[in-house]
Amino acid sequence: MESLFPDLRCCEYPTSPDVHLGHAVPIIIASRFQRMGHHVVFIIGDVTAKIGDPSGRSSERPTLTDEDIARNLSGYQQQVTPFIDFERADLRFNGEWLNKVTLPELVGVLARVPVSMSLQREDFRTRLAEGQGLSVAEFVYSVVMAWDSVAIDADVELGGVDQLLNLQMCRKVMEISDQAPEVVITTPLIEGTDGTGAKMSKSKGSYVGLTASPDDVYGRLMSIPDHLTEPYLQLLTEWTDDEIRVVTKRLEEGTAHPMAIKRILAGEVVAALHGLDAAAGARAEFTARFSKRSFGDTQNLPAVSLKDHAEDTLGALISRTLDFAPSISAVRRVAQQNGLRLIRESDGGQQTTQLTEASVQQALSEVVSKVGTLDGVELYLKVGRKVARIDA
Repeated sequence: MESLFPDLRCCEYPTSPDVHLGHAVPIIIASRFQRMGHHVVFIIGDVTAKIGDPSGRSSERPTLTDEDIARNLSGYQQQVTPFIDFERADLRFNGEWLNKVTLPELVGVLARVPVSMSLQREDFRTRLAEGQGLSVAEFVYSVVMAWDSVAIDADVELGGVDQLLNLQMCRKVMEISDQAPEVVITTPLIEGTDGTGAKMSKSKGSYVGLTASPDDVYGRLMSIPDHLTEPYLQLLTEWTDDEIRVVTKRLEEGTAHPMAIKRILAGEVVAALHGLDAAAGARAEFTARFSKRSFGDTQNLPAVSLKDHAEDTLGALISRTLDFAPSISAVRRVAQQNGLRLIRESDGGQQTTQLTEASVQQALSEVVSKVGTLDGVELYLKVGRKVARIDA
């Protein structure tokens, strides 16, 4: 069947080496279009990344070097391959055409774009009102980005709702270039796993990475607050609106348990990223880890040696050695939320010691001394929903 929209544009800008589920929302929509027979053009913004679109930030995004961009680009295609079949899609870099744009061409387009279009951005108006910097490069970012749509003569473009004004500029520049303006489809910004209302963010540790292990993806989704279950089902799964309404009603009536629905959600996301077998394994691992009293029944727990890491601070051990948190600040937040614990297991059962924020800066040996000798016992460190064994 011939596609109604032969060129569907979906873009990523290599400002980070990792793609997470927040970035994936428009990509998931693009995958549905592709399955319906539409032609997807996945554009990597290797040139526009140098400009630094702040995308609602209160300050200018740091400019990336060629080395930064190359490093960030190295795994992009692999990370989105679970959603996009690149045997039937185009992967393009906007340097193909932007590096060839001449100054007369750029000035010719800029002369026909009203300044008021860029000044619709609230973050730009706020920064100007406060006397903060706003570079000319940022000001023309959306015009340069719009060249991508012109280059491929796009029919449809997908992007997050925070990109709406940039996408409107794409339509304007296509008009200037005597092309039919593309149809713009925006997707909601997915809320971070911490449930604070802020969008998913790696810097805040409230994200699920596409390269994360099946166990990690499953565990992170099982830990989300209950109120995020419905929007996550809407944005990350293939459930229909009617199916989601039925489940939401059952949750409200108390005839469905939130954890049961999260298991389905987590399983479907892991299956999309890693396959059905990995999803089944992650579910079994999660059940063993959090539904049984003994962590000794759990396989594949990471372990650290007290002998080798005695002088390491707990924060450094968690964030760097175990990679359980993106930063020591994130470890502190876990402690503030009472999610940092030592668990001592023996034949007599479990003994849990709550760790305070102050323990994050203490050496591991000092922290472990709080629970006494390790003779004849197993010791585990619990960070939120992640668990590691501490060997003597």
